[in-house]
Amino acid sequence: MQLAQKVALITGGGSGIGQAAALLLAKEGAKIAALGRTEEELYETVCQIHDRGGEAIPVRADISEPDQMRQAIQEIANQWGRLDIVFANAGINGVWAPLEKLEPDEWDKTIKVNLTGTYLTVKYAVPYLKQQGGSVIITSSVNGTRMFSNTGATAYACTKAAQVAFAKMIALELAKHRVRVNVICPGAIETDIESSTDRQDLEKEKEPVEYPQGQIPLTDGKSGTSEQVAQLVLFLASDASSHISGTEIWIDGAQSLLQG
Repeated sequence: MQLAQKVALITGGGSGIGQAAALLLAKEGAKIAALGRTEEELYETVCQIHDRGGEAIPVRADISEPDQMRQAIQEIANQWGRLDIVFANAGINGVWAPLEKLEPDEWDKTIKVNLTGTYLTVKYAVPYLKQQGGSVIITSSVNGTRMFSNTGATAYACTKAAQVAFAKMIALELAKHRVRVNVICPGAIETDIESSTDRQDLEKEKEPVEYPQGQIPLTDGKSGTSEQVAQLVLFLASDASSHISGTEIWIDGAQSLLQG
């Protein structure tokens, strides 16, 4: 198996892209630390891996809290003695609103979870990644990197753009330690994150844009799946991508090329 004996941390491992990646990486031999805010949300992921003969543990932590993330990484190290793969996937859409109506605390929450959470996830993992080399994969988005037509998503788009800059900075910093750092930028993917978006007073602010029929050209408008994104995560986690670092990859069926 591609990832035999490697240890992978996956944040947001209880659903969507995180869960799909956890199941696929476990199938390929990785030991999975599925991280979320409660053990209950991770139960299904961990149980499925165990039922299929794999190794997995639930790790409870809020990615935006330094002490909790420090302890979470230590828990993984205590369990397996190493860490090879970090999939910094957890995040929120937060509040989407016109700028004058976007409150400072709403802005701060999105920044804290999406950007500070990514920083903390990687920061505390670095000492273990340096020991033998490894792979960091960060979930960004088409928003803020190649698409800017979602009116009101300012805080979210800023975090997604910043994640790409963060990845490029640390890709150079960690290259001498044989740690690769890459970013995936999903478009419309069938997950639960859309249901958590708090859209406020956007109708009057949206620019009228007519998109070509079939907003996702590759699939005639059909959204991608978490399993398709997981395949990209597997590629970037494995030695098949051994010479790729500091790179963002869009996985959106060419959607963002229409909506940039």
